[in-house]
Amino acid sequence: MFKEVLRKSVDLPEGVQIPKKIPVVLSKDEVSRLIDAAENKKHKLMIEFLYSSGLRVSEAVKIKSGDLELEDGIGWVRSGKGSKDRFFLISKKLKPKLETQIQNLSPSEPLFFGRTGTLTVRAVQSIISKASEKAGLRKKVSPHTLRHSFATHLLEAGVDVRKIQELLGHADLSTTQRYTQVSAAELKKIQSPLDSL
Repeated sequence: MFKEVLRKSVDLPEGVQIPKKIPVVLSKDEVSRLIDAAENKKHKLMIEFLYSSGLRVSEAVKIKSGDLELEDGIGWVRSGKGSKDRFFLISKKLKPKLETQIQNLSPSEPLFFGRTGTLTVRAVQSIISKASEKAGLRKKVSPHTLRHSFATHLLEAGVDVRKIQELLGHADLSTTQRYTQVSAAELKKIQSPLDSL
């Protein structure tokens, strides 16, 4: 809190931990509404790709046509955070759309591009912000919200947290475990059986 208010570095006493905020997560219905609200097919594809892969937006805009192995249902992040290569999953629903997208691209060309070349992080943020507003979502939605939603929805589907850690490219499991707090928040919405008596 002091760092945010004072906007400068503050030395905290040993043992004092800075609480981490629980990430903003969209429900599956909200993700669908966000996708439906996108301006055009390319924007829809970008939103679907981010949610489907769980990639950081900075990684997604660097994906090249040749990084996709559509037959195997995977793609590759080259020199991601920590300078490590890792693979990501490609949704079966996205496969035909991606095949169309890369049809006329050389392997070295970016998967997503704008008017002046590679699509920028800022452009993707704008795409998502506009779609969120059009969809009437009340949450603050960013590209990273789709990453949080990807992880949380996998966790809720019973995927092991260590596998999610690998997909997200987290070096430390504690970073991934923030999503268990989100799931706990979802659990709080469940009605006690006593309340239905």
